[in-house]
Amino acid sequence: MPKDRSFLFRVREALPDLHPAEKRLGEFVCDFPGELASYSAQELAALAHVSKATVTRFIQRLGYDTYEEARRHARAERQTGSRLFLANSTDASSVQSVKAHIAQGIANLEATFVSIPDSQIEAAAAAILQARKVWVIGFRSSQPFASYLQWQLTQVIENISVIPGAGQTMGEHLVSLRDDDVVVFFAMRRRIAQIDAIIDQIRRSKSSLLYVTDESAPFETSATWHFQCQTLAPGPLFNHTSVMALCHLLITRCLEKAGVEGRTRLRNIEALNEGLDEL
Repeated sequence: MPKDRSFLFRVREALPDLHPAEKRLGEFVCDFPGELASYSAQELAALAHVSKATVTRFIQRLGYDTYEEARRHARAERQTGSRLFLANSTDASSVQSVKAHIAQGIANLEATFVSIPDSQIEAAAAAILQARKVWVIGFRSSQPFASYLQWQLTQVIENISVIPGAGQTMGEHLVSLRDDDVVVFFAMRRRIAQIDAIIDQIRRSKSSLLYVTDESAPFETSATWHFQCQTLAPGPLFNHTSVMALCHLLITRCLEKAGVEGRTRLRNIEALNEGLDEL
């Protein structure tokens, strides 16, 4: 097995050739790879209902010399943010209560906003309103937040775009960044591989960067503002309640700060909607 392959790639590649007990273990590990990262070989054997000898043979078939080597590889892969590595077999067999989800959402909100001073929210909103152009970026799970922010801010900001659009590349937009622009970059787990290169180009352009991530992202020193949102959840998916709340707060501050000019634009939008009979 090639040494540069990911842990889960090794497991999936080996599955067709495994003996029945090893295959049962492999399928279990594919569903809950975090169990291997967290438990000893004996504990994993008990969870998967196989013998410890089966675990040893399975690890060797994946190309690892020892169980500890495989566990270190799984732990490193867990840092990528894959929910597979954060779920466990106990969670899969239980139903989390509505109260647990609500409680975690509230805890995420409190943890998020205690770390973001009001002064930073005010400064970010002011910069967005004063910018020559606002660019909003979001990939994968972050894309809906980028679209939502752009859709709402269009009510008070004329020059705002979500990039890239369908069939477009980032280069077609990054080339237009200016030092009086603001880039709002949502980068929730799992982040794409090109993030560092995109941030580097934003830095080179001298645009102001509002970087919105979950709690796992390292602090971005080149960003004008870096807001980290708590996304912990009792189940197998990330809880993005705090991200949406942050969007709402930024949008509301922009609406408030837009003053007469903003209200005039909003009034004209409503008049056109009524005249065109669109709503």
